[in-house]
Amino acid sequence: MSNKKMINLVIDGKQVQVEEGTTILGAARKANIDIPTLCFLKEINEVGDCRMCITQVEGRRGFATSCIQKVEEGMIVHTNSPEVIEARKMILDLILSNHHRDCLTCTRNGNCELQTLAMKYNVTNVRYEGAKNEHKIDDCSPSIVRDFNKCVLCRRCISSCKNVQKVGAIDAIGRGFSSCISTVGDHSLNDVNCTFCGQCIQACPTGALHEKDSTQIVWKKLQDPETCVVVQTAPAVRVALGEEFGLPIGTNVTGKMITALKRLGFDKVFDTNTGADFTIMEEGTEFIKRLESNDHLPMITSCSPGWVKYIEMNYPENLPHLSSCKSPHEMFGAILKTYYAAKKKIKPEKLFVVSVMPCIAKKYERTREEMKDNGLYDVDSVLTTRELARMIKGANIEFVELEDENFDDPMGEATGAAAIFGVTGGVMEAALRSVSEILTGKELAKIEFEEVRGQKGIKKGTVKIGDKEIKVVVASGLGNAKTIMEEIKTGKADYQFVEIMACPGGCIMGGGQPIKSAKIRETIDVAAKRAEAMYSIDEKSTIRKSHENPVMQKIYQEFFGEPGGHLAHELLHTHYEKKEKYRI
Repeated sequence: MSNKKMINLVIDGKQVQVEEGTTILGAARKANIDIPTLCFLKEINEVGDCRMCITQVEGRRGFATSCIQKVEEGMIVHTNSPEVIEARKMILDLILSNHHRDCLTCTRNGNCELQTLAMKYNVTNVRYEGAKNEHKIDDCSPSIVRDFNKCVLCRRCISSCKNVQKVGAIDAIGRGFSSCISTVGDHSLNDVNCTFCGQCIQACPTGALHEKDSTQIVWKKLQDPETCVVVQTAPAVRVALGEEFGLPIGTNVTGKMITALKRLGFDKVFDTNTGADFTIMEEGTEFIKRLESNDHLPMITSCSPGWVKYIEMNYPENLPHLSSCKSPHEMFGAILKTYYAAKKKIKPEKLFVVSVMPCIAKKYERTREEMKDNGLYDVDSVLTTRELARMIKGANIEFVELEDENFDDPMGEATGAAAIFGVTGGVMEAALRSVSEILTGKELAKIEFEEVRGQKGIKKGTVKIGDKEIKVVVASGLGNAKTIMEEIKTGKADYQFVEIMACPGGCIMGGGQPIKSAKIRETIDVAAKRAEAMYSIDEKSTIRKSHENPVMQKIYQEFFGEPGGHLAHELLHTHYEKKEKYRI
């Protein structure tokens, strides 16, 4: 029980009691009284810049900014007085006067916090039309587009990048009317220390930041009779896609997603989870070899491209610790363009592989020269969960009404272990299930590794495998990754195995997932609901260990020979190298 002093106040005639140090906004939320916000992002951006949350406090002149104003004993607060309402309308009017209002064609139409506020306060015309800032649109990167003609200077993106991810690729530049959010020297995100994690997009309340669109090239290929277009979907997509169609957060829509993809015209619909099972076999084999030789430990996972770019730029001295494995969708792309293409007698150059991912850094990853085999990229295009939703809506498909279908054979077989790749700790747990049984030759009595589960940013534990004690650590979010990297760099770490995901919470909270408003993020644990759905898929799976996947076993027998073998290294592994933070 808290020992903090309790404060009594009145908000809109309602008696409220909260702990000392609580803001007026926090007290109002506790009392289920709505105060609008725009720049506020709980525990990330609490700066009072936009002033949409203003209130009146009896006995005081002016307005109180409720997101930063602390409560006081006996305070009487009015949140919806005529003066407050009129002031909020004026604030909205001034923001809109310098905003490009092409709402109907904006990617955030219908899911824009500024648009929602304008509708709520019935702002139907702008009274203060005047000069507008005209900013260039930065679309040079393969992942993120910056359109600061739609920026409201809320600074939520800055706080996410600087305080959560601890990257600091963007900040406020300029002064007064000329101020904007940009990079060092106002250069493109493509030329600075951005990792393309996309957490800035998730934080943005408007359409000022969005993913680089890949839908048009995919539509074009789907209409080309000379091209065989196949699609693979990441595990995190299936527990978030339904949210774009009004279904509850964390609803598993695997069957409907497959049906929608087939209706869009994809020739085959495959499961990236199959690629994840291959990742576990290759990464597990690599880990066992390193463990036995005590070479370059700890081994660090390489599934997250935002994380890989981060370590290349910030901790190149730790690169020898990084697994040489490609990420699951890149592995799967390589298998599709070799083994599958040969089986189906398709020329690899006529096979167009599309990945549907929760991650916008995957767009960058697929363009890396290291992700080529025989001159062809392993993956030809990456769609985010949001982009797939837009394609389904654009095709006038009634998603919620769709029947369930199954992934196509023979590449649709996957395990529960692969499904949990989407949550923080999932890659580690999947690897430990297989590594344990391969090393000991004994079946695990319990395959759940609770030590690496949960939403904590850093999770540490010791796992016993036979007579070996393996020290493991899981970090999600680049800010937490930095903590672990410093431990390894300074020699303080004694881990053997490290999992790192660029996005806080793992892939389920990736930059390409459905965007939730600040209010939803504050009141609903989105990560927990999506994670629960992922673990449910695992629990219901017939096969829950990667090394028992029969399709994967067959491909090793027919094509690769063995995990970690010569051909597997050629197609499923890669290398990473130091990258400069700035190319300016």
